[in-house]
Amino acid sequence: MQRKYILPLFLLIQILFLKTIAFFPEFVERFYSNGLYVLVSKISRVTLGKIPFSVGDIIYGIVILYILKSIWNTRKKWKLEWKNKVLKILSVLSVVYFLFHFLWAMNYYRQPLFEKMNIERDYTDADLLTFTKKLIAKTNEIQTQITKNDSLKVVFPYSNEQVFEMNLNGYKTLSDQYPFFTYTNPSIKKSLFSLPLTYMGFGGYLNPFTNEAQVNYLMPMYNSPTTSCHEMAHQMGFASESECNFIGFMASVKNDNLCFKYSGYSFALRYCLGNWYVRNEKIYDQLLKTVHPGILKNYQESEDFWRQYDTFIDKGFHIFYDNFLKMNQQKDGMESYSKFVNLIVNYYKDKEL
Repeated sequence: MQRKYILPLFLLIQILFLKTIAFFPEFVERFYSNGLYVLVSKISRVTLGKIPFSVGDIIYGIVILYILKSIWNTRKKWKLEWKNKVLKILSVLSVVYFLFHFLWAMNYYRQPLFEKMNIERDYTDADLLTFTKKLIAKTNEIQTQITKNDSLKVVFPYSNEQVFEMNLNGYKTLSDQYPFFTYTNPSIKKSLFSLPLTYMGFGGYLNPFTNEAQVNYLMPMYNSPTTSCHEMAHQMGFASESECNFIGFMASVKNDNLCFKYSGYSFALRYCLGNWYVRNEKIYDQLLKTVHPGILKNYQESEDFWRQYDTFIDKGFHIFYDNFLKMNQQKDGMESYSKFVNLIVNYYKDKEL
């Protein structure tokens, strides 16, 4: 076999392998997520964690420029050499696909958190209503403790760098209860691509090749703790967006700091209210009247921020990412972010907030 066919063939083998491994989540959990990945991710974070800027963003920038340059330089030769060009592209994709899964993305096929924590999957409207009311009371309480006035929004007093460091407090408390949420070797950074991320409608992302957690530093700061804790959960090997929303919430509310607790509770409340808006607008309106005006002002702050960057770019990217998630074991696509309501409602059925 000619060498130019080896990597494209390897890409096909990888795809077939992943289709098969999806049926063995316990194997992935044991040997990859709690085995090989622990070592690989530790090496990445220890190596790059102390570097103050995002190495992954710089690599992405260089790669994008190289691709654009290559497209421009070969534009006239494409028709004559299309077969070799296609094989070359497939070869590159094969290598990238392998690194993507070897360094992080095999976690898409691990055991679900529902099973790991023995949490039920379904809940009733009555369960959601009970939980939402408890959540409103708790968020109202925290907001009043911070502002001393139920009509004032929470003004977050910390920088992103302080948030990244203080997040460790919440994760330490969480891991004392659940050891599999232990977080070590921090590598959390402000993304150099924060403006493009904003236009795409994202608060952060994990670079799967460098294992750096990237946070959009332009978004309202009261969102920062839960968003960065979400990305830290990805670093620990949790690929599901709903699971990382749940873990990010838990790490925030387990923090000793009231502002961090507020970030987590207000985050969860917004999802629950959104759930009611879809299920029953009458109940949604009734619940909204019991939420402190200051909390609603924080929600409005976020809405105003994202609206000013609302263009066709974020809609197009969301369609792309929706399909990407569906291809990687998250059949609900972008809706999987809100599926964490299932986790949180069932987790707190017999617990106090």
